[in-house]
Amino acid sequence: MKFKSLFLAASVIATASSVYAGNYKVTAQLTEDEDDLVAYIVNYDTKQKVDSTIVKNAQAVFTGTIEAPFFAQLVVDGDRYGSFIVEEGCVTVANKRGHNSVLNEKLNAYFGQFGKIQNQFKETTDADKQKELYSTYNTLQDVILEKNANNPIGLYMFLQKMYEMNKEQVMASLEQYPQFKSSTRVNNYIAALQQKERTSPGQKYIDFEITYDGKTSKLSDFVKPGKYTIVDFWASWCGPCMRQAAVLKEIYAEHKDNGLEIVGVAVWDEPKNTLEAITAKELPWHNMLNAQTIPTDLYGISGIPCIIIIGPDGTILSRDKQGDELKEDVRKALAGELK
Repeated sequence: MKFKSLFLAASVIATASSVYAGNYKVTAQLTEDEDDLVAYIVNYDTKQKVDSTIVKNAQAVFTGTIEAPFFAQLVVDGDRYGSFIVEEGCVTVANKRGHNSVLNEKLNAYFGQFGKIQNQFKETTDADKQKELYSTYNTLQDVILEKNANNPIGLYMFLQKMYEMNKEQVMASLEQYPQFKSSTRVNNYIAALQQKERTSPGQKYIDFEITYDGKTSKLSDFVKPGKYTIVDFWASWCGPCMRQAAVLKEIYAEHKDNGLEIVGVAVWDEPKNTLEAITAKELPWHNMLNAQTIPTDLYGISGIPCIIIIGPDGTILSRDKQGDELKEDVRKALAGELK
């Protein structure tokens, strides 16, 4: 039983509404280090750059007109600087959140409610109390979704719940909230679930190729017949990915002499940031850079890290395990206990 970080996991898109349509001004509070860099407002759903400006005096100021409010990401020089709702009026982006506008303040209030429940959950070891808090958390999501079904907050809550569902559950939920059927992220998740089935344990791995810095490489260049291979799909900005990198280093040190190989595949990341993380973490295995969405689309990956163990004959033996569970699956694979 666990809670997700609602804001950091944000995956929200535009939804039809005329209530908050009109002119917007977004002022992002940055630092002088970002001066003269290009800042973008990026739509979460389409991943398109909606607006751009040059950072001046530690601020990025955007102005424009929208037909409907939407969730956006602030990106400066390829780095993420927060998520917020673009809506009519003036929005301030600070500390990775939107402020001083109707929907952003409403969402911040909801985050405060969720935060209190999460803190209570962490502070108790009573299993019954934790179960009660978990139920309260889920009920709050449902209430917020229903109250905000026609604005980006409602879709945000729908997505948070969706990522815990299987395909049948998603389709049933869309019958209740048909307004979300046009969401690119919803449709991508449905497609991802289908691809995940095709790349689950017992299936053969799917090859792909990536071109970076003028050179093209394939996953099959590093997944050798007769070898056990761990494939780690990761990104430098992903905290859980960095924590699992330490686990993988332990696994590699213990089993590299037993025929175990590791290959990293950097997705959804800027190559310069990937390279900095490889150096900082001293990762000793090869990493495929700038893979972006090519492998995540093929493998139905909606969250990272995604770690896969491939057997000597190309069969996927394990998927989506971390920490001690991953260590145990590696041990079983090398012992021939995973088929």
